[in-house]
Parts: sequence; structure tokens; C-alpha cells
Amino acid sequence: MEETNFSRLSKLTAGDYEAFLYDCDGTLADNMPAHTETYVAIAKQYNVDMDPAIIDELAGWPIFNVVEELNLRYQADMDPAEFTARKAKLYFEEYLQKALPITYVVEHLKANAGKVRIAVVSGGDRRAVQHTLDVIGVSDYVEAMVCAGETPRGKPFADPFLKAAELLGVDPKKCLVFEDGKPGTDAAEAAGMHWVRIDQFKFG
Repeated sequence: MEETNFSRLSKLTAGDYEAFLYDCDGTLADNMPAHTETYVAIAKQYNVDMDPAIIDELAGWPIFNVVEELNLRYQADMDPAEFTARKAKLYFEEYLQKALPITYVVEHLKANAGKVRIAVVSGGDRRAVQHTLDVIGVSDYVEAMVCAGETPRGKPFADPFLKAAELLGVDPKKCLVFEDGKPGTDAAEAAGMHWVRIDQFKFG
């Protein structure tokens, strides 16, 4: 019988972990194309014709930091706070309700809720992340959230994951991180946590 993505993920996550920390966009929710489209659309409002591939490269970075990086690459002077507000508005109005679950990851979260502590650690805006979790039906399972701007530094630094561990009252070494990008796995390693790339079924 062919192995399912859920069973492949479950095998990777066996161990004596006390908390599972999930990224949101691209990990629990299949909405990265929508986020990329909103980045491109808002950048065009500033006359910046950006390469969409940059968003995959910087997956997990807080929006504020992504805009700072875009300014460097395109010699632009987009205001990060204003850009973030415009992007949030566009995403809310045109994309949020279209978010779909990445089914096997959502199933994994639900199957482990009650067995381990559950947190969501995202580089996204808290309001958008909360609504996304509502849309994909996992809000009731999430015990803690850490979102953009809530720690001194975002991914790829350790701060967001360490904050989540603190909120849950769990030793960082007993936390397992679920991510879809290198900035997220780099942050997990910096926090002394093991990680799983859900798009590659890779454990680190």
C-alpha cells in the first residue's frame, strides 16, 4: 500500500517531544502564491517590478524585513510599515478567504493536539495569521502564537521559536519545528530545536 504524506510526516516526528511548533503560511496553509501575488502588486504601487522568486527565498521573514531587503536589491525607498499595511489590506480583501489547508500537515497537528503542546510561529501579521488559522479550521488546537514584530528579531533568528517555547513552558530541546523554508529551519537550529521541512519530508 502506498505510504501517505501524513504517515511519512508522522514517522519523521516520532520521539519524546513535548511541543510542536508550526509555521503558518506554506506549512499549515497553502497560501504562499497568494502572499507572493500581494507582494508583487504592492511593490508595483511603488514602481518596483520585483522578482516573485525572492518571496520563496525569504520564506518566513517578517514582511518589514522583506521590504527592507527589497529596498536594498532594487535601490528603492518603500516604507516598510506602509507597505505592510497595504499588503495586509489587499490580502484581507482579496485572498484570505481562499486559503486552503495543506491537508497532511493540518491532519498531523490535529492528531497530536492533546499529546503535545501546539504553537504557531509565523513571520506574518497576527491578524492575518489568526484569520488564516480560522479559515483552515485549526484555531481551537493552537495554544500559543508568535507573529511578526512580537520578538526583537524574526526568522532566521531564534527569537520567535524561543518565545513560543517560553509561552508553552517547554524546554526548547523538547520542541520540534515544522517549516517550508530555510529561514525557518535556520531559526529552529539557532534555537536548539530539531525541525522538519514539510515540503521535502526532511528532518534536521
